[in-house]
Amino acid sequence: MSGNSWRVSGYTEVRELGSGASGRVVLATHDASGTPVAVKYLVGVLGADPAFRDPFRAEARLLADIDDPNVSRLYEYVESPGGAAIVMELVNGVSLRQMLRANGPTGPEAALRVLKGSLAGLAAAHSRGVVHRDYKPENVLVTAQGESKLADFGIAMPVGRESATTVTGTPRYMAPEQWTGAAASPACDIYAATATFFECLTGRPPYDGRSLLALREQHAYAPVPTDPAPPPVHELLRWGMAKLPAERPQPAHVFLGILEQIAAEGYGADWEERGVRELARRAALLAAFFPFSDASGGSTSLASTVLVSDDGLGAGREIRTGRRMRTGRARPALIGGALVAAVLVGGVGYWYASGDEPDVVPVAGDAAPPAPVDPVSGSATPPPVTPTPPVTTPTPSAVAPTTGGPTTAAPTTRPPTPTGRPTRTARPTPTVSAGSTPPAPDVSAPTVGAPSTRWTTLDPRGCPYGATSTPVTVTVTDDRSGADGLRVSFRYTSGGESGTVSMSSVGRGVFEGILGPFAPPADSLRISVQVTAVDAAGNSAGSGGPAYVSLQSFCTPG
Repeated sequence: MSGNSWRVSGYTEVRELGSGASGRVVLATHDASGTPVAVKYLVGVLGADPAFRDPFRAEARLLADIDDPNVSRLYEYVESPGGAAIVMELVNGVSLRQMLRANGPTGPEAALRVLKGSLAGLAAAHSRGVVHRDYKPENVLVTAQGESKLADFGIAMPVGRESATTVTGTPRYMAPEQWTGAAASPACDIYAATATFFECLTGRPPYDGRSLLALREQHAYAPVPTDPAPPPVHELLRWGMAKLPAERPQPAHVFLGILEQIAAEGYGADWEERGVRELARRAALLAAFFPFSDASGGSTSLASTVLVSDDGLGAGREIRTGRRMRTGRARPALIGGALVAAVLVGGVGYWYASGDEPDVVPVAGDAAPPAPVDPVSGSATPPPVTPTPPVTTPTPSAVAPTTGGPTTAAPTTRPPTPTGRPTRTARPTPTVSAGSTPPAPDVSAPTVGAPSTRWTTLDPRGCPYGATSTPVTVTVTDDRSGADGLRVSFRYTSGGESGTVSMSSVGRGVFEGILGPFAPPADSLRISVQVTAVDAAGNSAGSGGPAYVSLQSFCTPG
């Protein structure tokens, strides 16, 4: 049976929604419940490739458990001797790419609302150990009600192939460490979501390199572009697109807290309501592209997760991994497609999920390529942010997304200059009017929680594989001083060496600083970390106990 003739049992096809190099997407209904769904039939090379099929089947179990309003849910991954397919929730709306092409930049409130929904969806995925790996405008869907959903969680990429010889992602939105083949992490998703946020604000991606070599250089070295964006969100862009993953606020819900604070300060308490209205208005202009052009929202479909045996395929037998829908009313949707392109450059495989990727021209004979970006180490004086000249964006036309072609890249060979964490500007302390009664003196010290570290073992400075630095986080609260009025730092002791590192607020009472990197010790040793917080009145307190990190005298083998 050919891949074109095979159909997933239990569903009735209505019409085709789109097609690309990785397969075709159809609108179908679940026979038992009448629920509209999007079924993505994978091309034979993907569905038959065990290197893709086996890891994705395992990941589908995790994806099916993500039940969040900001995520387009995966119902089932289905295999048979005739092919493979993914059954997804159908969202009645258009992709963010279509919206940007048709109407240009969204405005700050709408862009912030898209980013907020995306971070909430990513947080739900990250909490289950799932990384999107290919966040971009094509994979964000906007409904007639102005709500946004994430789609295509890693389904267009060879899951599990992250290594030093494989690159996954879409070049316009890839974090610096992704260009080296480093395994995709939540920090990569945060970088890509912020790059897409920049495009919502300005109508163009943050970097405009016309070749993969130029794009890689810009993501690794160029200052984070802020001048084309409104000033209230400059800090958000610098945090989310920091060159080093350890410098980006993580996990996603931490960055979400920072976003809400910055949005309220810059655009008022009702910024989100205005953003949703603007997204709904723009989506309505593209209603003709909805799967259901009457823009009906439908109602929520019901599903339960049932994992089916993965024993060998028999003749005509299907393996189903994920949810099984039960009777209920349906909510319609549009699933965005992406293509997978594989090319060989000097024997090294580079995989790009490049659906609707802007043209990138491979350049032969470029200067020596940059070295791999160390994904966790390094800390240096941040380069100054230079203004980016404004670019006139041509008026786009309302067209459906198309899939781009293969792109090529070359290995990197030198590390980028890291960008430091931006510092939030302190607000002035309110003054008491002459006729009012002064408040009682502040004599209460802050409350400091126990510090924690992301990594408990560090490699010495210069090691290529293991972590050479780690974020240190702690929760600090005070009865009078807000986050801007607190000075928080940690002191570390490493053998005979000690030092103090300032910590910055990352939202919701959480402060963070970076420990390391350190010179190679003669023998492996234990580093103690103790946090101190001082409020605006000068009251100080320390953490209940130290955190400990081991520093190795050798490098982790690759």
